[in-house]
Amino acid sequence: MHPYPLKGSKGASLPPRPTLVFLIALFGLYVCYLSFNQIRMESKHGEENGAQEPNEHVCANPYVPSEELPYVHFPQPKGYSRAECSCNPVRFFVIVSMQRSGSGWFETLLNSHPNISSNGEIFNRVDRRQNISSIVQTLDKLYDLDWLTSAAKNECTAAFGFKWMLNQMSVLCHVTLMILNFSKSQGFMDHHDDILSYLNKKGVSVIFLFRRNTLRRLISVLANNYDRDAKQLNGTHKSHVHSEEEAEILAKFKPELDVSTLVSNIRDVEKYMGDCLDSFNTTRRMILYYEDIIRNRNALFQVQEFLGVPVRKLVSRQVKIHTRPLPDLVRNWEDVNSRLNGTEYARFLDGADYVK
Repeated sequence: MHPYPLKGSKGASLPPRPTLVFLIALFGLYVCYLSFNQIRMESKHGEENGAQEPNEHVCANPYVPSEELPYVHFPQPKGYSRAECSCNPVRFFVIVSMQRSGSGWFETLLNSHPNISSNGEIFNRVDRRQNISSIVQTLDKLYDLDWLTSAAKNECTAAFGFKWMLNQMSVLCHVTLMILNFSKSQGFMDHHDDILSYLNKKGVSVIFLFRRNTLRRLISVLANNYDRDAKQLNGTHKSHVHSEEEAEILAKFKPELDVSTLVSNIRDVEKYMGDCLDSFNTTRRMILYYEDIIRNRNALFQVQEFLGVPVRKLVSRQVKIHTRPLPDLVRNWEDVNSRLNGTEYARFLDGADYVK
């Protein structure tokens, strides 16, 4: 006999059959409960999406460099639906310029692009610039794209803006009198702190368009002011023309400049431009000159890159008026030449910065 008798080993005891059946049934009910809740949630989510589908589009996020994100917008105008264009980002811009600096011509070039809409000089109406509240209200309406003009496009808009003149220049042209009056501002410099804040918060890019040769600009201002009264084109005043014949007629008038105030007038204009650039140096901006658009074929390409639109050749039907050498544009050229020679503005006399 074995000293240590072995006992038969027993396996682990199982729960009674009724208990086992109960646990299996309970687990099944739990699974059914989870499945039912999942179906309800999916059904509710689908109903919500179905209710929103007519009004909202799910847009894929376009790639935009992080530094440009504040300047990319998806406006929702109240007056109409952007429909298939609602997912196309829009960049806001403003052209800041002065009279007779090529801003009208520049706008026609921009508007020849299928994705750019520049809506002209919106603050030429007094009621839109009476105070900062009316200015902001006008800007909000424009940048909401609730602004329908001839600049509206059939293609999706990718850059949307307008032209804001630094001043309404009033030049009184008599025999030898030239007075520059900056009092008729359109609000840009009158409320520059508020406007600067608005542009930065709204993500608006600024294109400053000036003219290097201030002397040529003043001659153009005087000639344009003369035509307001003379109406040389069949009794109609035109600031811009679309034919060589019309340009030739307007270019025949030669203003006489008051040489006693010429240097101070040029200095005032250049100071005004400099003050503006200093006041708005925290905006996303581009400084462009009329002469660069004429001479540098890449200037307009750079503008389009700045606005984030596909680069293409831009065209305009406008014909430039005062393209002759300076001695052919001024009645008292010898006096003007003598006055500016030896000054910092003698560089304007040869007209080398202008190429037809």
